[in-house]
Order: sequence, then structure tokens, then C-alpha cells
Amino acid sequence: MTQTAAYDDENIFAKILAGAMPCHKIFEDENTFAFMDIMPRGTGHCLVIPKARARNILDVEVGDLAKVMETVQKLSRAVMKAFDADGVTIQQFNEPAGGQVVFHLHVHIIPRFEGVKLGPPASVMEEPETLKANAEKIRQALTD
Repeated sequence: MTQTAAYDDENIFAKILAGAMPCHKIFEDENTFAFMDIMPRGTGHCLVIPKARARNILDVEVGDLAKVMETVQKLSRAVMKAFDADGVTIQQFNEPAGGQVVFHLHVHIIPRFEGVKLGPPASVMEEPETLKANAEKIRQALTD
């Protein structure tokens, strides 16, 4: 088995966690952080990351992964409600050959609608006002 590379403290998600890069935050607790994907594959596409240093699923501590998945479930329910979605796609990629681009463990949550295809990955930057409005919809669904 090939050894995975070391965690890079300079990755974009580590910078978001440190407050060095902006984001449209949706949710935060002691262990996880959720925010809007700036190049969404669909309306309401968001990400959940652990606060722990983890490159991907191959090196994350089991307890940290469990906390991430707890937040993924919570956010999945919220995006379904917020956008009146017909379903939800959950995606998680590991290492370059597996499609991973940012090397901090992250889980994609994408609300889905009958007859609407996913947009291509990392293709179009969403307008900040749209991201802000979508984040607010999801936050509201979390409190309802």
C-alpha cells in the first residue's frame, strides 16, 4: 500500500479554519465546520470538514470521522428542507487518483432535484451574494 503524503497546514481549508481565508459559513461546532462550496455543482452545494488536521479518510482519526458524518447528516437534512430538494448526493474523494484536489478531509453535500444534472466539478465560481443567500437558507433550516 502506498503511504499518503503528510498533511499540509497551508491548504485552503486549513486557512479557512484559521480565519485567514473568507467563506460563507453555515455551521460550526467543537469538531466540525461547514461552509458553501464556491464552485458548486448544484444549488446549495456545501462542504463539511473536521477541525482536526486530516488529509483525507485514510488518515483521519475514527472519532473525528464520526463527528464529520454526524454533521454531514445534520446538513443533509437541512439542505433538503432549505431547497425543497428531491434527494441529496454525498461525495468524498481521497488522493489525486481518487479525485481529491484540496488535501484536507471534506465531504460534499449537494441537494438534488429530479431531472437536474450535476454541474461539472470546479467549473464556475458562484456569485458571493448567491452563496450568502444559500448559506442563510441552510442556517434557517437548521434552526426550524
